Amino acid sequence: MHILVIDDDPLAGEMTAAVIESLGYETLLASDAVDAMEQLDTHDDIGLIVSDHFMPLISGVELLHTLREQNVTLPFILLSGENPSAALAQTPGLTACLQKDADMEEVLTHTLRQALTP
Repeated sequence: MHILVIDDDPLAGEMTAAVIESLGYETLLASDAVDAMEQLDTHDDIGLIVSDHFMPLISGVELLHTLREQNVTLPFILLSGENPSAALAQTPGLTACLQKDADMEEVLTHTLRQALTP
């Protein structure tokens, strides 16, 4: 199983992928929502999506809505550089909304394990 990491900042995407890979998961990287859709079409073993919130053209939330309209029900974790509002954190179809901060590695680890536990 792969976890798809979407971030328009290559360094941030690689850092997020490194955290995920340290837990034993394989990752795929996408630089934007269009690239993510191509990855989803190409790889049928993606089990979870971790996406940056603020990206050019299509935001992480807009990508989530598009996927849900296409009946893609994969767990979806949104990462934000800002403290997520309560409304954003409660977006329908969103598994979790995490802030990119000093605690992100620990919180992402816990959230991934929770989202991937049957």
